[in-house]
Amino acid sequence: MTIPTLQELHALGAAQQPVWPDRYQVDDAVETLRRMPPLVFAGECDDLKSSLAEVAAGRAFVLQGGDCAETFASVTADNVRAKLQVLLQMAVVLTYGASVPVVKIGRIAGQYAKPRTSHVETRDGVELPAYRGDAVNGFDFTPQSRTPDPQRLVQVYNSSAATLNLCRAFLQGGYADLRQMHAWNTDFVRTSPVGAVYERMASDIDRALDFMKAIGAESEELHRVNFHSSHEALVLEYEHALTRIDSRTGTPYDVSGHFLWIGERTRQLDGAHVEFLSRVRNPIGVKLGPTASPDEAVALADKLNPGNEPGRLTFITRMGAARIRDVLPNLIEKLQAAGLDVAWVSDPMHGNGYETSTGYKTRRFDDVIDEVRGFFEVHRSLGTWPGGLHVELTGGDVTECIGGGEALDEAGLRHRYESVCDPRLNRTQSLELAFLVAEMLRARKD
Repeated sequence: MTIPTLQELHALGAAQQPVWPDRYQVDDAVETLRRMPPLVFAGECDDLKSSLAEVAAGRAFVLQGGDCAETFASVTADNVRAKLQVLLQMAVVLTYGASVPVVKIGRIAGQYAKPRTSHVETRDGVELPAYRGDAVNGFDFTPQSRTPDPQRLVQVYNSSAATLNLCRAFLQGGYADLRQMHAWNTDFVRTSPVGAVYERMASDIDRALDFMKAIGAESEELHRVNFHSSHEALVLEYEHALTRIDSRTGTPYDVSGHFLWIGERTRQLDGAHVEFLSRVRNPIGVKLGPTASPDEAVALADKLNPGNEPGRLTFITRMGAARIRDVLPNLIEKLQAAGLDVAWVSDPMHGNGYETSTGYKTRRFDDVIDEVRGFFEVHRSLGTWPGGLHVELTGGDVTECIGGGEALDEAGLRHRYESVCDPRLNRTQSLELAFLVAEMLRARKD
């Protein structure tokens, strides 16, 4: 299988691409990236694909989460550890509460580019290029900062490599050991309304581990975890430059991340992003919003997974709480009738955003929960498997989404609103979401 050239991809009318001011600088950045070692390996991508096949078959559940948009400044040991911690905590809640294996994927080590509604942003009569993520330009509203700079793509690679190194060091160095659960929670248990419930569960797990050790049934699986990286494959120069031919199989893999997805704004069937990802062998996802038709979903599955390979394709639905129950059933029924093998994952974040009167972009926690609940209700009614959760979150105590156990209101958003793009769930809200989803999974099994 061959990969189209960048020129061929752009000729398809590539959506949501930066307007680079200097083509020679772009070519220089692309050539630098082509010489770089892989960030991930084909065998790791294949392992994730096998795990996602279990999800599609109804035998596992996906937890995918992380920042809306990573920033170069956030690549620190503390920030990476905090994100890993909340994801691992959520995974433990889901696994223990619902008795299903959880496939753990971070929106991490590559999520540096974002699609935008407009190419420009205007403030006080001044018009500048829109912020498209640190992969493209800076957040500060100045001409120098907002001018797209292709050398930032090289910095994306370096920052992603550093983040992956940190993740692997934490996870291989004992950080993922289940016996670390109490150590994670000193401040959380003391201050969070969800913390006490989590600590009781941690004590239950401790007793179970002691029992297993006593009878000689302790497994190495209890002390380590498989964790994979993901991001939206948006900027074509970056993704194309990091595509390599696997020496084992002679097939191409995009080695910028294990799992790549196509966004709601770039899922045109005849567009560059669908064409590109149809050629690489990574497991891939597609975001489906409320305008997605059943015929479009079938056509995307046929294009992206013509061999109907289990674990290859995940549909990530982002309908909004008000639309999920109306739109999703027809999509699932159409794909079922066509015999197509896909995993279904809920993104309850992107369809539920709004702007407050004071100018903050936010989401209501109740709307997030309602969309997940609607996702589960539809699958239950059709006898299909609600395969996972895709959320924007952070390990910090930010104030970006309203509601949850802490009862954060609109006035409280100003205290620690740190996102450069969309609002994220904080640590407490993320754990509360995990408990509620575990209950939904448990009810489904009962």
